Amino acid sequence: MSQDLHDNLARVDSHGRILIAEDDDLTLELLATVLRRDGYEVVTVTDGREALDRLAQGTFDLVLSDVQMARASGLEVLAVVTKQFPDTPVVLITAYAEPGAAMDAIASGAADYLAKPVDVVALRSTVAHALERRRLASENRSLRSAIAGRKVLVGTSPAMLELYKQIAQVAPTEATVLITGESGSGKELVARTIHERSRRADHPFVAFSCASLAEGVLESELFGHERGAFTGASASHKGLFETAEGGTIFLDEVGDVPTKMQGELLRVLQEGEVRRVGGSAVLKVNVRVISATNRDLGAEVTAGRMRKDLAYRLNVVSLRVPALRERGDDIIALTLHLAARHAALLGRAEPHISEEAMYRIRNYSWPGNVRELENALARAVAMSQRGVILPGDLPALAGGAGPAKLAAIHGDWPTLEELQRRYIERVLEHTGHNKTSAASILGIDRRTIQRLASRETEEDDKSE
Repeated sequence: MSQDLHDNLARVDSHGRILIAEDDDLTLELLATVLRRDGYEVVTVTDGREALDRLAQGTFDLVLSDVQMARASGLEVLAVVTKQFPDTPVVLITAYAEPGAAMDAIASGAADYLAKPVDVVALRSTVAHALERRRLASENRSLRSAIAGRKVLVGTSPAMLELYKQIAQVAPTEATVLITGESGSGKELVARTIHERSRRADHPFVAFSCASLAEGVLESELFGHERGAFTGASASHKGLFETAEGGTIFLDEVGDVPTKMQGELLRVLQEGEVRRVGGSAVLKVNVRVISATNRDLGAEVTAGRMRKDLAYRLNVVSLRVPALRERGDDIIALTLHLAARHAALLGRAEPHISEEAMYRIRNYSWPGNVRELENALARAVAMSQRGVILPGDLPALAGGAGPAKLAAIHGDWPTLEELQRRYIERVLEHTGHNKTSAASILGIDRRTIQRLASRETEEDDKSE
């Protein structure tokens, strides 16, 4: 049996694979004996260079290394592990006379340290805690990876709790659902959530926007086409209703479907049938239809832009997604969730959001709803330094569209010079424009006030 195979088999039956680097024979024997009795697979070496060689040959769950060793120190081993194996914790062993080195080691990335002579109880506890932190970190990364590619509904405001209740009620049914709400409020996410909680969850979810497409293109996309149906149709094409077979199709901006196509859409809803462009065969489809619009379909019917029978078939159950301004209590939770999600997508740690940045986020009106918030946070996460989001990372909120509360107080964030000028003006008003009295209150001399007043007059003349 090869050494690699032996190592892998041994690891399966152990609590973890530990590399011990220690040049004192008695300490090395103690560490290895205790940890092996506890069920760990233990590999021992007697100097730093040998430790680095073994690290290059195999994977370890933990490294236990003395600080002072020949050929390569424990700090050198720590540096290599931190760089090349960032998921592997390192516990350093140090003499009582080296507390400074131990603190430096922790600052450099060591998971913990043990003092000589090593206490067996402390050894077991330190190793167990280091491995547990490694396991939790690994699970956290796996969870982030699992959610990185998908979005979830977030919020506990009364409006969202009511929406959750409605989703839970309608999801298990086969009812056709119409989702209304402003652009960017999350209508597609609601549709996907309904699908994921339905009996069709194991089948496709197909999302499609009906807006801004020529009638012929839209018809081909939804219902498919046969070869030769039009110029460039060199092969038959399956439409989205066929693609969604057994699952759910989400038609966003359904109010934009041209009048001539509405009959075909009605056929799908009533009969479960489609006919490809250029074809004569009627194809049966089993698809649940969820649609969305930011228009008033009743008004569209009145204006003659929407068939009344189609509007009725689309609007069997209606759900309204609240605008972000209606769910202010959710903004902080949404911000933290979206920042963490985009950090995971970039492979970064979850960022800290400064109080000033969070204040701006919380008090901004968000006319673009959740979509605008997500775009702002995606940029902020990408541009932030040292894992902290500052107000400057949110440029969309720093100008004339700043937080409503700040705007109500004094417009956008003023410069220090502007604040100084306003304050001097108020003091002058208080003293009846007596510059001597104002200078006394401000703690500056009279000539400084005269100079500032002259500068203000010059700037006013330039602006005119």
